Amino acid sequence: MSKIAITSPELTPPVGPFSQAIEVDGLLYVSGHVGQDPATGKVVEGGIVAETERVFQNLSAVLKAAGKSFDHVACTRVFLTNMSDYAAMNGVYAKYFGPPFPARTAIGVAALPLGACVEIDLVVKA
Repeated sequence: MSKIAITSPELTPPVGPFSQAIEVDGLLYVSGHVGQDPATGKVVEGGIVAETERVFQNLSAVLKAAGKSFDHVACTRVFLTNMSDYAAMNGVYAKYFGPPFPARTAIGVAALPLGACVEIDLVVKA
């Protein structure tokens, strides 16, 4: 098994022992991203909509570094600290995907890195 790390120069490097994405055996696993502004290192202000928009900008940067787009995404996982944010997150999410939509799981969690309210990861056909 060979693993290839994917790193976007548009984003801040991970602050832990993980890659922004890793390609293995024809699949690209994109780590969970929160709405972190690469310029400040902090989560953007403005609540769930602003954070979700920033998450998708961050995910887009990683996909671009891998030569992929949201059209290649097979599966997503969405983590929310407040499930009442689901509809607002879903409104932003729907702007980035078209039919056939990726498979998706949405999970309510107690907390996320940097105090974020949403985190999304991806599985992509490499």
